[in-house]
Amino acid sequence: MKAVFKYKTLYFMMLPILAYFLIFSFYPLARGLAISFQDYRLIGDRPFIGFDNYLRVLKDPVFWEVFQNTIVIGAGGFIINFFLPLILALSLNEVASAWFKKMTQMIVYLPHLFSWVVVGGMWILLLSPDTGIVNQIIQLFGGQSVGFLSSDRYARTVMILTSGWKEMGYTCIMYLAAIVNINPSLYEAASMDGASRWQKVRYVTVPMLRSTMKVVIMLNVLGILRLFDQIFVMSNGAIAKKVDVIMMYTYQKGILEFSVGPATAAGFLVILATFTLTYVTRAVIRYDEG
Repeated sequence: MKAVFKYKTLYFMMLPILAYFLIFSFYPLARGLAISFQDYRLIGDRPFIGFDNYLRVLKDPVFWEVFQNTIVIGAGGFIINFFLPLILALSLNEVASAWFKKMTQMIVYLPHLFSWVVVGGMWILLLSPDTGIVNQIIQLFGGQSVGFLSSDRYARTVMILTSGWKEMGYTCIMYLAAIVNINPSLYEAASMDGASRWQKVRYVTVPMLRSTMKVVIMLNVLGILRLFDQIFVMSNGAIAKKVDVIMMYTYQKGILEFSVGPATAAGFLVILATFTLTYVTRAVIRYDEG
């Protein structure tokens, strides 16, 4: 209490922030948890029905289909969003031209600034079977037009690659920022030992990026089960069975069918799965050990 009284001004300044999180984050979360145990109706009584909504979701075969899609697309995006930015950052670090390095950073970072409405619409046009430039290039070399967004065969791959393309620049900048902070004396010591450029990358740069890699892994893990914007924009009836994810399931249940109870139950299953996945990942990569 002495500390609270001593720093009362700072605690007073924190009150608006605490109020913001209580009102706009924790209250909706608690309210949603209560609804997930209710037979929710817009008008009338909303009796508590225990775990019926959760059991209804877990017995729904559609839920397990979208769960599988979520895992496949999320895991693919996780791998792409981890390795591509790392390779790009290591490559850019070896480029001598500062102008080329800055220009490349700006170009690859630019897609991150746009919403999935813009990025998804752009890729839908680029991959169009009739007028898309990708299919025109394929046809130029004698190939047949490919329905990238109308075929089950390519749908998941397109989602994974476009996700990697959009976020590659953002993660690459995180790696480059970490590379800049590496002590130059480590490279000098490696040079004195006769290390080549590849050996400096392998034995100095990559090990020094370990902490940043852990942060990138955690950020990617947190996003695996929360896919929505991209799928909402780029999905269509022809490929929905292969790309619809859990958040699309909650949207369809809660907004389109107004089954609010099952929708909130599915949402809390996502929260629980994300929490479990994050906890396991932290333990596996030893996140707290630096």
